[in-house]
Amino acid sequence: MRLKTNIGDIPVGTNILDVEVPEQLRKRHKSGLVYFDDALGGRGFTPSAVTLFTGTPGAGKTTMMLELADSLTGHGSNVLFNTAEESLYQLKMTVERLRLRHGFSAGQETMVPQLLENCDKLREKDPKKPFFLIVDSLQTLNDGKYGEHSTNSKTTERSLQMITDYCKENFCNAIVIGQVTKNGQMAGANVLKHMVDAMVTLDVERKDDDLMGCRVLTTEKNRFGGAGHIFFLALRENGFQEVSRVSIA
Repeated sequence: MRLKTNIGDIPVGTNILDVEVPEQLRKRHKSGLVYFDDALGGRGFTPSAVTLFTGTPGAGKTTMMLELADSLTGHGSNVLFNTAEESLYQLKMTVERLRLRHGFSAGQETMVPQLLENCDKLREKDPKKPFFLIVDSLQTLNDGKYGEHSTNSKTTERSLQMITDYCKENFCNAIVIGQVTKNGQMAGANVLKHMVDAMVTLDVERKDDDLMGCRVLTTEKNRFGGAGHIFFLALRENGFQEVSRVSIA
């Protein structure tokens, strides 16, 4: 029996010290969005990593991901921002309000097989650039197993697994927004958390009088760096601004 990997077959029983890690996996990709890079340990994104980004409605998840997409593009990455939460016209108006200037590819695909085909096409245009897929949101995707209109927690899990497999096979990254209810619940949250490499949450501060209304960015999980980082951010008309940070590691 042999294990299938993105760099060939590694025989079962191979001594871990004899496994050669490809150079692509040793290179970190900084986004340029300092607080988000620091939330992932300060070195940015590890190739092949999938990040689950969750938070309460209205916290500003889409805004932050648009800023991230623009900053990644400005730092030499190839980005596809795929949304089924709003129209591309709405997205463009938000980009204008935030005064984002680099631009990035945008799409509205809900079927995962077609979405990954779109990723292939964009990667082929710039094969030397790091590739990032940003999905808004995971709950709008369909893996296609039971038809176009079948959506439930299992569909969500299969969709995330397909994206994860794609990233591992092609040394690219994905940041996937996971929607939660006003009560802070997300269907299948525990399973999804175990499937990804990192999990970052964005919520609204409601307890500290001095920070009331600030957005709280927290690293819940990070396989490739420290977790437990907390960032307090002000959401202004033209985007996020860091107010303070705490490390509880």
